[in-house]
Amino acid sequence: MAAKEEIFVGLDIGSFKITSVVGRVDEEGVLDVIGLGTSFSTGVRKGLVNEIEETVSGISESMEIAERMAGIQLDSATININGSHISSFNSKGVVAVGKANQEVTLEDTFRVDEAAQAIQIPTNKEILHIIPRIYSVDGQEGVKDPVGMTGVRLEGEVQIVTVAQPAVKNLKKSVSQAGVAIDDIIAGPLAASKAVASKREKELGCVIVDIGASTTGIIVYEEEKPLYVSVLPIGAMHITNDIAIGLRTSIDVAEKVKLKYGTSLAKSVAEKEKVDLSEIDINEEGVIPRKHVAEIIEARLGELFSLVKGELRKINRDGQLPGGAILTGGGAKLEDIDSVAKSILKLPCVIGKPHNLKGIVDKVYDPRYSTAVGLMLYQFEESESKGGSKQVGVAIDRIKNVFKTFLP
Repeated sequence: MAAKEEIFVGLDIGSFKITSVVGRVDEEGVLDVIGLGTSFSTGVRKGLVNEIEETVSGISESMEIAERMAGIQLDSATININGSHISSFNSKGVVAVGKANQEVTLEDTFRVDEAAQAIQIPTNKEILHIIPRIYSVDGQEGVKDPVGMTGVRLEGEVQIVTVAQPAVKNLKKSVSQAGVAIDDIIAGPLAASKAVASKREKELGCVIVDIGASTTGIIVYEEEKPLYVSVLPIGAMHITNDIAIGLRTSIDVAEKVKLKYGTSLAKSVAEKEKVDLSEIDINEEGVIPRKHVAEIIEARLGELFSLVKGELRKINRDGQLPGGAILTGGGAKLEDIDSVAKSILKLPCVIGKPHNLKGIVDKVYDPRYSTAVGLMLYQFEESESKGGSKQVGVAIDRIKNVFKTFLP
């Protein structure tokens, strides 16, 4: 059982907002959400830190708000990394089974996973995650856990996620200067999927589409394991920009129009519905058809989901995921967005919100907080795993060392 006062913090450093979610383990070992803090993000663009001082300020403000709500001091967090520099690919390794009786051991799986990561990557890239996917024992394919099986030859396939070195360094520097120690760094799409996708959806095969302000994270699961990770340099703010251009108004007014009157299906809006810009900002004037706003939104979403469809086509999963598409992130709050996604992706689509939580769930039950909650859950579940048997604890430590190849 976990300690009563064990604290877990997820820190989502986004392009529009920085969110801190705090969880505390109760006497029964259950995670309660006890704190939430958000601040505007002015130092991050397209998922990358480009103004360190402003990012530090945003992180500090977010953590301070979460501290006040939780009533405890926070000094560390699990953070995310985002941006189109994130990429992934599968790699395979082969080893001979070590024991004389030809029984596959946990050590054999470590050796084959290490063999799979013996690859060349660009000099400006670093490995973020090495995630074991599937194994083969003497040609018997599709083995999830080969430990205890008998064979001579063990093959393993891993999913390798890489990131740009400068992006990692700038992110670490910002968090460090804010006085926050880094417990772990997780790719944004992987974190979001932890909060919104069920075990069954991952087993069937699904895609999580995390629509942020200026990036859209994509992660595909199959047989419960990540198959593909990618980040597109397009997000909800691109819709706002299009509305600002289409209505000839400011970005701030366009954002308010999007949030208050925006919908993703133009056909659902009556011709007579109007938007009076003066009601949003006294300095604006003019009355425009709400249908025009919907047409702009639908066109941009059509482009976005066509790009997602293209990513699925790269891995031959276009329209081939029974678990469907799970839309999350702040951009997923647009009315009828799931209908547009369903039409283009040719998959069942739902809006993903953090679930199976206790505590102040009413505050975090929102697509905007999926990544922050997922980061917190990653830290919590890793701690729970380490509380098991000594053998499992050693295994987790070994895997964690592989996952943290670029951390101090």
